[in-house]
This record gives sequence, structure tokens and C-alpha cells, in this order.
Amino acid sequence: MISEEQQELVSAVRGLLAKRDARAGIRQAMDTDLGYDPQLWAQLCEQVGVAALAIPEEYGGFGAGLPESLLVVGELGRTLADVPMFGSAVLGAQAVLLSGDSEACERLLPGIAEGSRTLAVCWAGAAGWDEFGVAADGETLQGTAHYVLDGTIADTLIVITDSGLFEVDPSATGVERRRMAAMDPSRALSEITFTSTAARRLGTGDPAPIVDRLRQIAWAALAAEQVGAAEYCLEATVEYTKSRVQFGRVIGSFQALKHRMADMYVLAESAKSTALTAAIALAEESPSAAEDVWVARRQCTEAFSTIAAETIQLHGGIAITWEHDAHLYFKRAHGDGQLFGTPKRPVAHS
Repeated sequence: MISEEQQELVSAVRGLLAKRDARAGIRQAMDTDLGYDPQLWAQLCEQVGVAALAIPEEYGGFGAGLPESLLVVGELGRTLADVPMFGSAVLGAQAVLLSGDSEACERLLPGIAEGSRTLAVCWAGAAGWDEFGVAADGETLQGTAHYVLDGTIADTLIVITDSGLFEVDPSATGVERRRMAAMDPSRALSEITFTSTAARRLGTGDPAPIVDRLRQIAWAALAAEQVGAAEYCLEATVEYTKSRVQFGRVIGSFQALKHRMADMYVLAESAKSTALTAAIALAEESPSAAEDVWVARRQCTEAFSTIAAETIQLHGGIAITWEHDAHLYFKRAHGDGQLFGTPKRPVAHS
């Protein structure tokens, strides 16, 4: 269960998204250079303070915590709104914090907290997140990062390599950014190539535990988003079956469809529980965090994929038309299944 304050946060974000009709706006936004509605993002930051939630107070944030940020990610998942919350305010901000570089935190995080600066984490190689796309020779970067969230619009790039984390100005010599064609048109992904690019090292610690922690945060955030999207798919399906008439009856009255929607509900609720457990375990640095995140990643991916597919089936032919939202959720479900790699079960330590 979430607290009363967290519920108020969820209500505020959901109310603003409804007022802005964010779901209807994604079709217009996906064809723009930004890929999202900048006015919506500005209102979320100014009126609710979503970008500041998990940033410590000394760096201009609220210091609320990771679970609060992931509740916002879940609400955005309900509408598929691709504002820079996931890629920048969660992954980007957490990468900077994990680096332990206090100077970079003081310089970068206040802008993230107020929504005026956007970060993009450059990580994956062509084969995915089990390899680094970019290599470092001293403080010079070479290579291509793939599947970058907020990559083409970010003000600052955070590059992860096997030798550490680096900060790069996107306008620096040798940086080339391009948007990728993706199966999910509602999420903008990009490739960023670095050719003998000068970079600033972030921190001096061992990058391995930083990468492990950041991967867990990415999976937990993705699980939260999947839960929000799955819940909306279920709600939309139930509503549709109450109005669609076949053989003189609304189709929601047929027992077979009731059973299918009941199964969807069980999947959504179990996914919600695992996602919340993972978020809390990460925030509290619980010994079970790695296992909890693995469970959430697996469960939420399966739940969202299944529920999105059932949404298509129970909406019938209209669900595969461009005008209907169901196919967008179906594509998001399949894209999410690959994002940040496929987790392997963590090895238990006695």
C-alpha cells in the first residue's frame, strides 16, 4: 500500500495528465523533434515538482525518494506520455548521484529538479545493455550508444563505459545524434556516436557497482511504467465491453469474457505489488533488492504483454486501426520487453 501523501501525488499527476488530455496528445507529439509536449512537462515540473522528487534537497530537489518518482513514471505509463521523466529525471539524475561527483551534482541536478535541464544516459551497444557502446581512452570517447532515451533533445549526455562515467556536452566536437526508427512510435529512441570526443570524468569509483545499481533502477522504473499502462488497458477494455453490443447483449455480460478480464485483473494487481516491492527495496537498499527487481521485471513484462494482447482481442477489429490507442499500448508492451535487456536471476549469497 502507498501512503496518503503518495496517493495525493498520484492524484495530482493523474489529474494534470487528464486536464492536458495527455493520451490524445501523444500522436501529435511523436511526430515532433522533441517527441513530447513541452507544456505538459513544464506543468508537471512547476505545479507538481515531479523532476525534483528523488533529488536531494542540497541539490535543489525535494528529497522524497525513488518510490515517489516511480509512482509518477507509472502514471505517465497510463498515457504513454514520453516526457523526460524516465530517461532524465530518474535514470540521468540517479547516474549523476551514483557517480559520487559532488561538483557535477551541484552543477547539473538543480536544473534537472526544476525541469530546465535534460540528461540522457548513453549506455547500450548494438547488441543491447550487456555491453557498452562507447569506450574511453583516458578522457576521450569513441563508439556509438544505442537505444538512448531523450538522446536527441538532452542538454547533457551521461556516458557509461567499462572504465567509468563521463559527462559530454552534445555540441562537443565528434558528437552525432540521430533518432532511430522504433517499433513503438510513442517512445523516442536515438543513437549517439562519439568520434574522438573530449569528455569529463564523473567520480573516481569502481563503475561496476554503479552500473549494477543503475540497471536495477532502470528495471524498477520500467516495471512501474508497465503497471500503469497495463492498468489503463484493463480499464479501457472493461469500459468497452460495457458498451459494445453483440447478439442483443453487451459483450461484457458473456461469461467467457468476464473470465478473461478477471485474469487480466489478477495479472495487473500482482504486477503492481511486485513493482512497488522492488521500488521500496531499492530505496531502502534491502538485501533482497536484486531479487525483488528481477521478479518485478519478469512479472510486469509478462503482465503488460498479456494484458495488451487481450486488449486487442477484446476490442476486436477497431483495436488494430491507427485511430485507436490499443495498438500503441501493444507496441509499447513489446518495446518494453526488450528495453534495458533481459534480466538474469541474481545468484543467492549465503
